[in-house]
Amino acid sequence: MKRKNIILLAVLCLWTGKLFSQEIYSLRRCREMALDNNAKARNSRRAVEAAEQTKKATFTKYFPEVSATGVGLLNEKPMLTTTVQTGDPTYPTMEVGLLKSGIIGAVTAMQPLYAGGRISTGNRLAQTALDISRLQQRITDNAVLLATEQYYWQLVALKEKLKTIDEAETLLERIHHDVTLSVEAGLITRNDLLRVELEQNKLQSARLKAENGLAILKLSMAQHIGADATTFDVAPLSGDTLPPPDRWLVNHTAVLPQSAEYQLLAKSVDAAQLQVKLQAGEARPSVAVGAVYNYYGFDNGKPTEMKDNFGMAMATVSVPLSGWWGNSHNVKKKQLEVQQAVNTRQETEELLLLQMQHLHNGVVEAYRQTQLAQNAITVAEDNARQNEAHYKAGISILSDLLDARNLLQQSHDQYAEAATNYFLKLSEYKIATNQQ
Repeated sequence: MKRKNIILLAVLCLWTGKLFSQEIYSLRRCREMALDNNAKARNSRRAVEAAEQTKKATFTKYFPEVSATGVGLLNEKPMLTTTVQTGDPTYPTMEVGLLKSGIIGAVTAMQPLYAGGRISTGNRLAQTALDISRLQQRITDNAVLLATEQYYWQLVALKEKLKTIDEAETLLERIHHDVTLSVEAGLITRNDLLRVELEQNKLQSARLKAENGLAILKLSMAQHIGADATTFDVAPLSGDTLPPPDRWLVNHTAVLPQSAEYQLLAKSVDAAQLQVKLQAGEARPSVAVGAVYNYYGFDNGKPTEMKDNFGMAMATVSVPLSGWWGNSHNVKKKQLEVQQAVNTRQETEELLLLQMQHLHNGVVEAYRQTQLAQNAITVAEDNARQNEAHYKAGISILSDLLDARNLLQQSHDQYAEAATNYFLKLSEYKIATNQQ
């Protein structure tokens, strides 16, 4: 019986371990999930699809416009009356009602031949709008990816903080054990023991704060990438040397035309120029040809029945006259808007170059901060070892050892913050210079 219980317990433990096991997500996987599941990214794709449908709808303007019209009549009394000869001597004449009921139908097809360039310009404008929506999708995706990396590296930083807390707690437990033995031997007072326990309480408080922050951050990231916060985790910082920033340095002027923001401004200028042509087309004549098929039938089934069908071809020419003067001012207004778009593009081009340089400076600065933090760890580790040896040898006091321990923990925390900040700055620079 005991053996069966042991087997059942083992199976239960294995099943529970699988249930609560967490998969380690890489940064690449988090980015892919964000693009697939984030609401902003999905909406940007829907906007592109909507622009594609608009472009297809605009293309149909090249084809004939076909319409059908039908009218049914049922009057209370005949619209017309006429007198007919009956041939009966008693009643030689009789009034007959006409057009009391009937149907009229027509099918019209009109093919535009010339519309002042508005149809071709409208199609080019629809294509430009589609290009703009695709560029806006790129910008939205970049924003989603940047937010994903912010969540990711913040999670890594908190996990590193918990790691340093674990190491500090291990060290304090060892110190607490040594101090307890010294107090029991009467070598030191209980004040030193209370001081160690106070440091342990501080670490417990820091752990609680870090764990709460980690839980909230995981929930936020899970909502952002479309994951379950209880089923994933992120990997800690690698112990490898951080990659230097020079490998990602590019010629900013050369990569600027590849920027989605720059291309969006260029497309805005194109759209403004097309609006000028579209407005100018309003003052030009329109020419179309077409054909009409007509059918009518009145008083069907009666002696006065009339019905017939016929077709005809036609051509229309429409020349705007009274609106020409006002439209000329509208064209000038559109031309001024083109100049505004050109000015905005030139100004933004300079700002984008400044932003790239600023981001690169931030990457270089963040990398140097990681180097300083690494040096600080080396110094803090040597200092902690020396103070622990001096304390055991009885040539230094407990407060010096605790201070050395605090400095070591701070140096590890500073390195984790500097390293994660470096990766985040690097991501911002790579996105801005189209190095995704």
